[in-house]
Amino acid sequence: MDISKLEKKIRDKRALVGVLGMGYVGLPLVQTFGKAGFPTLGFDIDRHKVRSLNAGKSYIKHIADSTIRDLLATRRFTVTSDPRELRKGDALLICVPTPLTKTRDPDMSYVESTTQTIADHLRAGQLVVLESTTYPGTTRDLCRPILEKTSGLKAERDFFLAFSPEREDPGRKDFGTATIPKVVGGLGPKSKRLAVALYSGAIQTVVPVANCEIAESAKILENVYRCVNIALVNELKMLFDKMGIDVWEVIRAASSKPFGFSPFYPGPGLGGHCIPIDPFYLTWKARQYNESTRFIELAGEINSGMPEYVINRLVEALNERMKPLRGSKVLVLGLSYKKDIDDLRESPSLELIELLRKHGAKVDYNDPLTPRTPKTREHDLRMKSVPLTPANLGRYDAVVIATDHTSYDYKAIVKHSKLVVDSRNATANVRSGRNKIVKA
Repeated sequence: MDISKLEKKIRDKRALVGVLGMGYVGLPLVQTFGKAGFPTLGFDIDRHKVRSLNAGKSYIKHIADSTIRDLLATRRFTVTSDPRELRKGDALLICVPTPLTKTRDPDMSYVESTTQTIADHLRAGQLVVLESTTYPGTTRDLCRPILEKTSGLKAERDFFLAFSPEREDPGRKDFGTATIPKVVGGLGPKSKRLAVALYSGAIQTVVPVANCEIAESAKILENVYRCVNIALVNELKMLFDKMGIDVWEVIRAASSKPFGFSPFYPGPGLGGHCIPIDPFYLTWKARQYNESTRFIELAGEINSGMPEYVINRLVEALNERMKPLRGSKVLVLGLSYKKDIDDLRESPSLELIELLRKHGAKVDYNDPLTPRTPKTREHDLRMKSVPLTPANLGRYDAVVIATDHTSYDYKAIVKHSKLVVDSRNATANVRSGRNKIVKA
């Protein structure tokens, strides 16, 4: 097939860009292409999300309602749950979750079902791009056969297929979808050429690579790098705590070196969709080649054990005050996996609450961005955020800082609490009441 017609449509920004999955990746992507002047189509099987967006309402805190209304006002943005509409798209971008199973194997069900939905309506001349983070070989070995078998079309001849990993970091102020460089790898030269042209029309910097597998591997490398380094500082935190050394001061001092060191910070565990999950996609793939990924597996053990470490520090602190954890009233501050966002995916705060309940504590939480706990794949806590008042703080035997939202007044929290277990170094600048603070 001659690709010049689709390529010209892309360069003229007349190509309809469809994004499948209106979550933390898909919604910002639609926004970016829409702002760049492309007509866009959002697709999601969650009818509540579709109704919300069509009503001009965002369900993601850092994307304002006004942003959705502005897109709708251009009359170049529509949202649907009708898969037949996908046939209208010139480019279809897959932005769905890639979680792990309970045995830490890849759960490819979302990618498979979404690819099948596209295959059911695929027409000649369309470009399909997978953005979901996954193991090397997914685009070629999983998506391609589904698309070809169902549609009867051939990739790189009748339709085009590429991989371009999402690099979203919710809540970040210095970089966004349009300014984060975009890695693009195609199934073949035609697919690569079209995908590079598409993303170049909306994103400042595009980084073409030789093929899909390199693009898939690049994203895995990014997340393995972070996972391993966070595990390193988490391990050092536990060691330095026993030695009476403040790991945060150590990191600050080491960061003064202008070369050869990049700071990573400890915490109560890993959260977000990428770092706790994606490295294990490579671990799973490595087993097919009779190779072991020891660094990844060790890092996973350390990071997944951090919520239990925080609980142990809490138990020690309560014991010093002649209180058992069982029956104690504990307030967890912050539900999201990092500050100033409402994203609870894989958040260690949820695990902390489950562990506290398991140990017999009476648990409440406060999070200004999450008034109620939603049901997730792993947790259904059914809790409401309690008001953060001086009187309320004084009712708890311990307050655990799990997420260091900038809206929290840490001086007031320490002042009115009996005990503060700080897993984020949020109380570093609090001078009064230091005897109440335990670092975890």
